[in-house]
Amino acid sequence: MASLFSKTISLGKELKITDQEFSNLRDFIYELCGIYIADNRKYLLENRLGNRLKQLNLRNFEEYYNYLRYDIGKASEMKRLFEVITTNETSFYRNPPQLQVFQEKVLSEIFKVCGDKKKLRIWSAGCSTGEEPYTISMIIHEMLKAQIANWDIRITANDLSERVLESARQGVYNDYTLRSTPQDVAQRYFDMDNGTNRVKPEVKKLVSFGQINLKDKIQLKRVERSQIVFCRNVIIYFDDVMKKQVINAFYDNLLPGGFLIIGHSESLHNITRAFTPIHFPGAIIYKKEG
Repeated sequence: MASLFSKTISLGKELKITDQEFSNLRDFIYELCGIYIADNRKYLLENRLGNRLKQLNLRNFEEYYNYLRYDIGKASEMKRLFEVITTNETSFYRNPPQLQVFQEKVLSEIFKVCGDKKKLRIWSAGCSTGEEPYTISMIIHEMLKAQIANWDIRITANDLSERVLESARQGVYNDYTLRSTPQDVAQRYFDMDNGTNRVKPEVKKLVSFGQINLKDKIQLKRVERSQIVFCRNVIIYFDDVMKKQVINAFYDNLLPGGFLIIGHSESLHNITRAFTPIHFPGAIIYKKEG
């Protein structure tokens, strides 16, 4: 789940949202998934949902709100709503300094702690179209090489939108999404053909995709406990209450000595002191002690 509302849809002067309609929809979206839309982003909600009104032949945003709450087709429309309010912009090997710390410090420590058990669980929460969990898989392959056959490894990759998850499962990407990927790595782990790049089966094998709503405490508790949790560029769209709820869920999921990796522009300051921040050049990693 990358940036929220990073693009808008031009609808001219057709549909305008009233303050009450905005308030109703904003609160409804927050209740659904914890995404908080500030007052100064009213026009973005208006632009993003305008096309849905046109496709449903609704006259105004109040009718759309009532459709979401009461219509027989509300379940299907909520999936469309999730797709509209989240824009998934990401790439492979995003934020290389952070990934270098993940590889050289975090994974190295976890591998040592695992010892003979050779069991690794990683949770990619807010995985978007799959670039992050597949990148993690590639890094693990790079580290373990042939020894990976002796390991029990699972990367649980979740997102709110079913549409982006289906794209992630396909594992097909254009050249632009590989712009930060080292060329030799890309050649090893993709079948490349004229700008169409398919993730190889050995990379896919480690990743399991599934839908999750980070506001749903029951869903969060069902995720297998992990040594590492990635949740990058997600919590910036939550208010403080929701941030604390989600970070607490990550803390509970992590095994003792596990690591939380969030976006480079995100911070746990004023959210929790349960984690120990570890500072590296270009990255901060959070550790669950004990």
